[in-house]
Amino acid sequence: MKNYFLVFCLSFIVANNVFAQSKVTLSGYIKDKKNGEALIGATVYINELKTGSSTNVYGFYSVTLPKGNYEVIYSYIGYNSLSEKLDLNQNLTRNIELAEVENVLQDVVVTAEREDANLKNLEMSVAKLDIKTITKIPPLLGEVDVVRAVQLLPGVSTVGEGASGFNVRGGSIDHNLILLDEAPVYNSSHLFGFFSVFNPDAVKDVKLLKGGVPAQYGGRLASLLDIRMKEGNSKKFEVNGGIGLLSSRLAIEGPIIKDKASFIVAGRRTYFDLFLPYVSNNPNTRDSKAYFYDLTAKVNYRINENNTVYLSGYFGRDRFGFGSAFGFEWGNATTTLRWNKVFGPKLFSNLTAFYSNYDYALNIKTARDGFNWRSNIINYSIKPEFTYFLNSKNTLVFGGQVLYYDFLPGRTTVKSNGQDIINSLPKKFALENGLYIANEQVVNSRLSLQYGLRYSQFSYFGPGTALQLGDTLPGQKRPILNETTYSARKAIAKYGNLEPRFALKYELNTVSTIKFSYNRMSQYLHLLSNTQASVPLDVWTPSTNNIKPQIADQVALGYFRNFGDNNMYETSVEVYYKDMQNQIDYIDGADLLLNRELEAEILTGKGRAYGAEFFVKKRRGKINGWISYTLARTERQVNGINQNSWYPARFDKLHNLAVVGIYEVSKRLSLSANFVFGSGVPGTFPTNRFVVQGFVVPHNFQDQRNNIRIPSYHRLDFAATLEGKRNDQRKWKSSWTFAVYNVYNRRNPFGIYFQQEPAPNRPVESTNPAFDQRVIQSTATQAIRFAVLGAVVPSVTYNFTF
Repeated sequence: MKNYFLVFCLSFIVANNVFAQSKVTLSGYIKDKKNGEALIGATVYINELKTGSSTNVYGFYSVTLPKGNYEVIYSYIGYNSLSEKLDLNQNLTRNIELAEVENVLQDVVVTAEREDANLKNLEMSVAKLDIKTITKIPPLLGEVDVVRAVQLLPGVSTVGEGASGFNVRGGSIDHNLILLDEAPVYNSSHLFGFFSVFNPDAVKDVKLLKGGVPAQYGGRLASLLDIRMKEGNSKKFEVNGGIGLLSSRLAIEGPIIKDKASFIVAGRRTYFDLFLPYVSNNPNTRDSKAYFYDLTAKVNYRINENNTVYLSGYFGRDRFGFGSAFGFEWGNATTTLRWNKVFGPKLFSNLTAFYSNYDYALNIKTARDGFNWRSNIINYSIKPEFTYFLNSKNTLVFGGQVLYYDFLPGRTTVKSNGQDIINSLPKKFALENGLYIANEQVVNSRLSLQYGLRYSQFSYFGPGTALQLGDTLPGQKRPILNETTYSARKAIAKYGNLEPRFALKYELNTVSTIKFSYNRMSQYLHLLSNTQASVPLDVWTPSTNNIKPQIADQVALGYFRNFGDNNMYETSVEVYYKDMQNQIDYIDGADLLLNRELEAEILTGKGRAYGAEFFVKKRRGKINGWISYTLARTERQVNGINQNSWYPARFDKLHNLAVVGIYEVSKRLSLSANFVFGSGVPGTFPTNRFVVQGFVVPHNFQDQRNNIRIPSYHRLDFAATLEGKRNDQRKWKSSWTFAVYNVYNRRNPFGIYFQQEPAPNRPVESTNPAFDQRVIQSTATQAIRFAVLGAVVPSVTYNFTF
């Protein structure tokens, strides 16, 4: 199949070249004049033809047009445009550098693209965050955070403070594909969700796709968060950093060979643990650990005009522990090697190979005994991708990917009386392959289409043991009928899915557009968690002979309109509906850790999510920002749960509101604030109780799942940034950021638990004959609201660059 696919693509390219001899192609790269960074989404506009193109994620562009004389305009928001007259009688390569606009108040830029990009681009259900915007959002404890910024966009939510990950359009956190320079990151959180693993000093571009996902991406149901790292300043050495109350960061970048090779290294560390010896004289407290750190690095080398290689890596870890008695840790490690090659003015390729490792561990230790548990998931992948610019109306993308998985579900070492007893769940191995082809077509001046097809294939193979499960009553553990042992590389289960993708854009007029998209996504990995919020110790598992791949079909329709002079205000309304198959849930009391029979305790069913997203943004001016509001529902239906009826998912939130405002007081002082509101998430609570010999037994009538919601969440944050005195002659530049998180001291509930107390003014009457002691005949049940962060959190950070 692969050979036929390649032959078809190459034949199509050759045929197209035969009929394109009367046209020429203008191509090249557009970069930042100051530091040599590629500008993603910069536009190339042919004035006479009223058409053009934009750069890809590597800054490359290609425009095919008839021979002739043209005025070509290169532009990028926040940069000075460049216009030039070109006599195009043959193919021409033009590498352009644009200079950033200086000495003006910085406007809020939610997307670093032209100001009508929301109307002209075919993409919908997409949000792009410029790192300059992210740094203006009020930080928590002085740390600017990429993932927290994403949660201020429509369609994105979280179950609460202290929860890892985020939810998009009714998907669980494992339904999000998070890529750092194309390598997957399996846990995007530091410090239980309060910080993300992405150092803002090393991030260049952040893009979230909630729908209309192109064919080159697959493997998750809900979204793609694509984060691109900086290449490093290729013009001069530069140092950036920040010093906060509880954390600091430092980034160093510069040329290895000017305009040819560059690097960047960025690191962060918190130092909560350094203050612990001053909190208590208890030796356990003094020896406790509570910190995270990460290191991000990248180097690139331009071999020649047509070949560039990039090598990037990330390593981060969280460590927490109480003395030497208890501790746990988790961390991500990724390495990405990429090779960009320009075969000609029309054909651009990128070959990516990456390694990703996510591991987590738990330790308990006494003087003679101990317990250690460790688990991980390792990936190796290679992904060739080609972009062929057929003509000014068609851009063809095709390629494939091979992804190898190595799972360690759990390995324990129990130390008893000085001896180690090792117990390990068997490793699991899998291979995921994908082939795709897609075309973006401009039908006419108003109508554009994007259509494509992806085929994904997944193999779960040995060495390993497969369980054959029997049938039972819904909601009960399935019986094990047989166990079969498979040798290395012997297939245990195979799955294949066709995943069509389609998007449409129709421009009603110069200020309004309608967009539609459909995509089918398949997911072969599953994060097993039965807690209210996912934690770093949740286990990843592949699809097996008993766990089928999850599948989602999503349709979305959107109306986009701009208002005011030069598109001052951007607005959009999107509605969506998502149908999901093989959604995972669990029998009551399921044991997810170190359980060899875990697959027998998993239930699967259907899911649906639907909603409307509203977005309003003011682009420029001294006061600017955005408002996003989402009205949505997320539900599941699993036989054996909730009497087989639909019930809300644990991350279902009807209302989500975010308001972000930034006020540029002067060239040195800026103020910012954000307010968030979200409906309470559901939980499963008892509806009545029995009192048996003085003990309260809670009971859920009719076995209802997620029947009660905790109170709503709302919070206000504020920040002020004061720039140092401006002096163009000084290399040292600095700023102070003062922030207050949770300004009005809201104790937002993360969960609710219950405890029993003696009921007031109730006599103790009877005696328990079995133990011959008095018992309380009547007790009161008290609901306790638990808040992870129920206080005002001030912070101050000193930022510098030179």
